[in-house]
Amino acid sequence: MPKEYRTIQEVAGPLMLVQGVEGVTYDELGEIELANGEIRRCKVLEVNGSDAMVQLYESSTGINLSNSKVRFLGRGVELGASEDMLGRVFDGMGRPIDGGPEILPDKRMDINGLPMNPAARSYPNEFIQTGVSAIDGLNTLVRGQKLPIFSMSGLPHAQLAAQIARQAKVRGKDERFAVVFAAMGITFEESNFFVESFKETGAIDRTVLFVNLANDPAVERIATPRMALTAAEYLAFEKDMHVLVILTDITNYADALREISAARKEVPGRRGYPGYMYTDLAQLYERAGRQKGKEGSITMLPILTMPEDDKTHPIPDLTGYITEGQVILSRELYRKGVNPPIDVLPSLSRLKDKGIGEGKTRGDHSNTLNQLFAAYARGKDAKELMTILGEAALSDMDLIYAKFADEFEKEYVSQGFQADRDIEETLNIGWKLLSILPRSELKRIDDKYLDLYYGKQ
Repeated sequence: MPKEYRTIQEVAGPLMLVQGVEGVTYDELGEIELANGEIRRCKVLEVNGSDAMVQLYESSTGINLSNSKVRFLGRGVELGASEDMLGRVFDGMGRPIDGGPEILPDKRMDINGLPMNPAARSYPNEFIQTGVSAIDGLNTLVRGQKLPIFSMSGLPHAQLAAQIARQAKVRGKDERFAVVFAAMGITFEESNFFVESFKETGAIDRTVLFVNLANDPAVERIATPRMALTAAEYLAFEKDMHVLVILTDITNYADALREISAARKEVPGRRGYPGYMYTDLAQLYERAGRQKGKEGSITMLPILTMPEDDKTHPIPDLTGYITEGQVILSRELYRKGVNPPIDVLPSLSRLKDKGIGEGKTRGDHSNTLNQLFAAYARGKDAKELMTILGEAALSDMDLIYAKFADEFEKEYVSQGFQADRDIEETLNIGWKLLSILPRSELKRIDDKYLDLYYGKQ
């Protein structure tokens, strides 16, 4: 039986000081029992001699210092994992909030996970089809990769996240695929949108949702992505499933980190975020990957809104260092009515060449990808010139490229949030657009592919 302490000295906001404790460790879970028998949870933030500073998971109102007691449970925060989690909705602490029964755990797992030995990782090299052309065709997602989506406030990243969660699949193999979706600091309306969107299409049956709302405590927001990744690790490495983890919105997570750091009176770093934010984010992101000798895998799509649309802000900046590329959404494309508004030129998937080609997608993929990038970049330049100097100043070839850029945005990028294109359809649309250009301009494509596909769509 855990020892009980009646030595609460002070409560300041979400923090509480307990004196005279023995054998209590960092990150240990505790319970506070109020005079009326109500139980609230807390975790140990720091131990100084026999003083423990704990952080409350719920509000501190109603805690009477003299007749409340605290007991420490000798373990960290755990998730009771089981395959029954699929199709269910949980709060940020892993409690069911969909009206269904409690989960009977097959295994209890510490939510901080264990770091994966770098030597035990296997290299990501299998194609995941999201059904979104701008990702599959140009910034391909590979199984075991971390590919963040950098968005801006007001852009439809939630719709894109839901679309990828509904449509993502590994082709050609009858493998078990699951989605773990964690939402942090979102509104009730957004949470409702995700749940309904998955229910409508039946995708909920292979999805585990963790939802932390904007009015939930900040400390719970810090547990939410760890809960989700623990569920993903269980499904991937215990049950051999291929798991796609979508975390939205990392910016809300980092703000919760800053709030708690300020409550602990830590020395702030860049823009007030704690100095350890890099390691904290790395602990989350690096839980993705594949392990040698294990069938399953974890692929991660973190979504973050860049404060003030600034990609040098600490959150996108640090995320970019840790992950393998990024998909950037553009306000300009969104204003033009392009949905999803993916800006393909600054977007990048550093592992795309590992997941494409013969036997994975199609032999012509890498050639057409390079040619589409080059042609779209030149077309955008031509359109800028046209704005400054007028149409008459452009050569005939520049006009063709400008037309290509418009068609590319309209047909290739703008597919809406319902269309699910397989990779062949994406590649064929690419060829259809490249056929706008004279064959002599397609210098990045092998002749054998030009003979096969040019002008045939």
